[in-house]
Amino acid sequence: MSLADAVNEPAADTSAAPSPRTRVHRVARRAHYDAATLHAILDEAYVCHVAFADEHGVHCIPTACWRERDHLYIHGSNGSRMLRLAAEGAQVCVTVTHLDGLVLARSAFNHSMNYRSAVIYGVFEVVSEAHRGAVLDAFMEHIAPGRRHEVRAGNSKELAATTVMRISLEESVTKIRTGGPKDDEEDMNRPVWAGVLPLTLAPLPPVADVAAQEREAPAYVKAWANPRND
Repeated sequence: MSLADAVNEPAADTSAAPSPRTRVHRVARRAHYDAATLHAILDEAYVCHVAFADEHGVHCIPTACWRERDHLYIHGSNGSRMLRLAAEGAQVCVTVTHLDGLVLARSAFNHSMNYRSAVIYGVFEVVSEAHRGAVLDAFMEHIAPGRRHEVRAGNSKELAATTVMRISLEESVTKIRTGGPKDDEEDMNRPVWAGVLPLTLAPLPPVADVAAQEREAPAYVKAWANPRND
């Protein structure tokens, strides 16, 4: 985000923020507090970053994630330091970011980025053993819809070694930047290209495992790199 972004854009009413720590102060007009925007950003994510502190300092760990209704879920080994601490009720901050473009301005300090981000505060809770399998099935659906009906389900040993946790989306905020550069008036006539270099996370053609090359790919694999069947 550039200095011009903060100076040129007026502040917005942030009374909708669910808590003081979710209230956006810098370029407040980019903040969104509605569930629809939050869900759209989370549903496009495969990875989140979980920040927490312990006796050794502050940590920020990337991990797989998925959303169901009003919770974000993560999972991992029972031996995970992060999951053990979270299970004890530690306060965490979870973030998701999608980078949509590099914004090139006419002056160095007005360069920026287009992005969609989400920040969630709160405490994780452990998903009960009775619901663990169903929640992990939902994770499989997030990765590849329909695949859970084809592969071997987790056995009792695997499920027992896995911790699944969820955090409420109640205390959260999203922030979005779109559009081109916001240059100062005195720089508008500079003979330099300005605009946006778009970025996207795009699926590539599937690569079959050597032992599965003779097996026909299922529909969701065939559609992976061509979701619109163009």
